[in-house]
Amino acid sequence: MAARHPGHQRRRGQRHPVAEYTLAAIIFAGKKAHLLAAQSRLHPADWDAVHHREDLSNYGRTVGIVGFSRIGRRVVERLRTIETGQILVTDPYADPAAVAAAGGRLVELDELMAASEIVSLHLPELPQTRHAIGARELALLPDGATIVNTARGAVLDTAALERECATGRLNAILDVTDPEPLPAGSLLAQLPNVMITPHIAGSLGSETRRLSAQALDELTRFVRGEPALHAVTSEALEVSA
Repeated sequence: MAARHPGHQRRRGQRHPVAEYTLAAIIFAGKKAHLLAAQSRLHPADWDAVHHREDLSNYGRTVGIVGFSRIGRRVVERLRTIETGQILVTDPYADPAAVAAAGGRLVELDELMAASEIVSLHLPELPQTRHAIGARELALLPDGATIVNTARGAVLDTAALERECATGRLNAILDVTDPEPLPAGSLLAQLPNVMITPHIAGSLGSETRRLSAQALDELTRFVRGEPALHAVTSEALEVSA
């Protein structure tokens, strides 16, 4: 067997845990798994709720990606494996050709919100992105839509989301909240159509080994005088998620 470069396997296996979590959340949202799980706890002997329902599917769904960050791009690429319908992307800094190459279509935020059945947020937390998704934007979503947030809690207006989810019109899968964690007695945390995980989408456990391996690979390249494979510039940090 031919010898491999020491970093070959590590770079080849580099998959961002947040993108993996997000894809899983979107699949759960399409199947309404978190809603059905809540119903099953209340009625464990009654599984008739899944019969004759056309909405328990990811096939052909329109998914919106808000923020074509490194994670957002990876989510778009992974969505093609589950044969969703349209993948809409909004990002003022994105190149339409790059979005199209990944499998999405670049649109304005209002168009994305009005058309998407599942919306996943991948915005950085900046003064201009605080509550970027608020009451007006949430009102554009069709009934039964699901918001997925693995970015930062502050980009989503918690109070506005709570109002929409409390009526049952919208659903949510949140790995981040604002504040984090939510205060005791929060209505949002008690709703059966809202799933909240304790900020676990990022690298944890054995996943952190990939971060260490990548850092060591970059250090090796630096010592050899080779350019970085994953360079981070100050300009990119200002708009990255």
